[in-house]
Amino acid sequence: MNTIRLLADLALTSTLIVGCSGGSAAASQTPTPAVSSTTSPTAKKGCTAIEPFADLKGCDFTGADLLDINLNGANLTGALISGDLTFANLTGANFTDAILTFAHLGGVEAAGVDFSGANIAGANFSGANLTSANLTGANLIGALLQGAVVSGANFSDAILTGALMPDGTVHP
Repeated sequence: MNTIRLLADLALTSTLIVGCSGGSAAASQTPTPAVSSTTSPTAKKGCTAIEPFADLKGCDFTGADLLDINLNGANLTGALISGDLTFANLTGANFTDAILTFAHLGGVEAAGVDFSGANIAGANFSGANLTSANLTGANLIGALLQGAVVSGANFSDAILTGALMPDGTVHP
């Protein structure tokens, strides 16, 4: 297991981290409140409210609590998310080239989500619905996919080394 974490850490350090396109991505000094699917908090400076269909391209949500949030159809291209998205609604969202290393994505509704080129090494997708998701070229080194629904998902050119697959096997 330490080898898997080491590989995922290496994948993270070799990735450029992009801040919000509208301003500084420096961490706020105020604590981030818990977020539910009925609230729309403001993330880092320069980012808009977190809500369905929002344009959050390139935003940095490091440490944000996004538990059970509704990001249906949102554009998170190139975003940095390293928090808890457990049980979030991500249906139809765009995470192209996003960085979600070690993110908690257990039980998410992610049908039709575009994760192409995303770095999701070490992420936990246990029990997630990834039906028809696009994971083309995504980095899934050491990701946990056990119990995830992946029917119709596209894993072309994805890096799956050490990933725990939906059937419980570890990808070579």
